[in-house]
Amino acid sequence: MPRRRPPEPDAPLDRWVLSWADFLTLLFALFVVLYAISSLNEEKYRSMSEALSQVFSGPGGPRGQAPVLEGGSGLLEGGQSLTEAPAVMVAPADVEETRRLNELRAQLASDFSTRIQAGEVEIGGSDLWFAIELRSSLLFESGGAIPAIAADEVLAQVAQRLKGLDNPIHVEGFTDNQPIATEQFPSNWELSAARAAAVVRLLAMNGVDPRRMAAVGYGEYQPAYSNRTEEGRRLNRRIVIVVSRDEKVRRAVSTFGSDQVSEDALNTMLIESSPESEVPTLEQIDTENGVLFRQARPEQLQE
Repeated sequence: MPRRRPPEPDAPLDRWVLSWADFLTLLFALFVVLYAISSLNEEKYRSMSEALSQVFSGPGGPRGQAPVLEGGSGLLEGGQSLTEAPAVMVAPADVEETRRLNELRAQLASDFSTRIQAGEVEIGGSDLWFAIELRSSLLFESGGAIPAIAADEVLAQVAQRLKGLDNPIHVEGFTDNQPIATEQFPSNWELSAARAAAVVRLLAMNGVDPRRMAAVGYGEYQPAYSNRTEEGRRLNRRIVIVVSRDEKVRRAVSTFGSDQVSEDALNTMLIESSPESEVPTLEQIDTENGVLFRQARPEQLQE
């Protein structure tokens, strides 16, 4: 049996103090590093502010004009900026631009006259843009985003008129308010965006410059008709191809949706504010299945 070693009479009992001191030293070093990282650097803020200014000014916009952040008063500090950002201005449409847009719209209306009479296509617009509204059932199977065979013919006709032009184009996708929850489309957001992207892809395959186009999905949140009836829900499942006069008009229209903004409203927002009498924003439509309400078209708002 091994012999037990007797305890040393003068063994140190305060070794824990050394470990505690090492721990405090490391903790102090950690706080020093955190403080150094959190120290403000005005030059970094200035660079970041200029970068943000370039991003939000858009293509061809003013660059490097963001205010210097000093004294806790600036964009990033929550105060007011030292200089006011220039307003985005949309000039009134000139005669030649208006004529070209109206001619293009008239040509498309002639091409789709049969489908317009059948209620499959609608074409409307203003002096700043026009929109081609296509029923989703004409282009896609129910709940899907793969274009049907009929979509090739319809979109080829549209592309034939649009290719070779410089006008910006964005495609808007809309759905009804019926929920969808599939593996491919968890919600109506994904479905509407996928359908809009599919239309953009087909237009590009038919010769439209893809650099001019964009796809936007609005889901169920901008209905043009009442979702209370089956007919209204059917009409809300739609694709809208918007052809704008220029890039500024496209950005403004795509922000709100072509169904939600009229030419008068766009001019009020981006050109100048002028007191005008209010106009109705809804129109009543009588159908075989009852009465529907939808957003008034720009041409109705101008009357």
